[in-house]
Amino acid sequence: MNKARKTPFYEKHLALEGKIVDYSGWLLPVQYAKGLVEEVHDTRKRATIFDVSHMGEITVEGRDAEAYLQKILVNDISDLKDNAIRYSPVCYPDGGVVDDILVYRINVDSFLLVVNAANTDKDFDWFQENLFGDVRLVNLSPEYAQVALQGPNSLDIMQQLTAAPLAEMKSYHFLPEVEVAGVKCIVSRTGYTGEDGFEVYCKNAGASKLWDALWEAGRKHELNPAGLGARDVLRLEASMPLYGHELSRELTPLQARLDRFVSLDKEVDFNGREALKKQKEVGMDRMLFGLEMLERGVPREGYPVHHEGREIGWVSSGSFAPTLEKFIAMAFLDPEVMKKTSEVDLMIRTRSYRAKVTKLPFYRRKK
Repeated sequence: MNKARKTPFYEKHLALEGKIVDYSGWLLPVQYAKGLVEEVHDTRKRATIFDVSHMGEITVEGRDAEAYLQKILVNDISDLKDNAIRYSPVCYPDGGVVDDILVYRINVDSFLLVVNAANTDKDFDWFQENLFGDVRLVNLSPEYAQVALQGPNSLDIMQQLTAAPLAEMKSYHFLPEVEVAGVKCIVSRTGYTGEDGFEVYCKNAGASKLWDALWEAGRKHELNPAGLGARDVLRLEASMPLYGHELSRELTPLQARLDRFVSLDKEVDFNGREALKKQKEVGMDRMLFGLEMLERGVPREGYPVHHEGREIGWVSSGSFAPTLEKFIAMAFLDPEVMKKTSEVDLMIRTRSYRAKVTKLPFYRRKK
């Protein structure tokens, strides 16, 4: 068994009394002293800092970089501009998902891919397996640290540490070389919480200095740390998919209702195109729906969902949502049954609990 790795911020978490767990082979804080619920509220109302150094970073460079990415990405990046970011699933030929990633375009010959921690090695192998033309792949993950600053106070905190005009940066855009507190960084206006915020990448050597500067700048803005638990609840409230839950080798982007990121009409014949096209034409036996509990039961991943005594699907993610003060879940359910009803039964051990179908996302921030 491989020994779990420490991020450059490991000692910072210990000093802040973070409860450390092994997550995808990394030692990371699941929560801090204030607890998960307060970390969620802090993110929505003020700002929090997350260690996301476990995420993978892979560069794609060369004359055929864009053509290569068009082949392996489900989304279309033909109109992606320099310093812009696009979300895309990556699929196998049968439509199952390899991973869902962020594509940063530096220029026409240079891209940065940000991939999920548990999938980094698998992704890199898949990218190499599909390699063609003048393209060079480099897995830079071991060299980079990453922090996410999320919440309405994020801009004010970040702007204290850099001369870059961050207020002018649009969502899903980035600056490739920015001095933040004297540390050279990539700064993107992205996040996984449903709030405004930034994700900041730097070499490991500058990580400690960056964290300390952000922490100090955040004091007057009530900055607090947040862990994996809060991150998962925040993304669930915002109905963002998590690989292994709403996306997997067995689940397609169409089943997860990510149609807007599936470019079936782009000119390039990408991996999974025919399978996804057929699935869209024929229909699906399970699709993603939002559920809100009508009785006091805690929905958890894997719990069966019934209607009129028959199993019609399962919960992919579920939790108490502090922002909404409700128990919520995302679940894959039979779409034909859902045309006829707005209520289902969630099975928790031997008892059923009523839940109603609700629109996604559960939470959307006011802009």
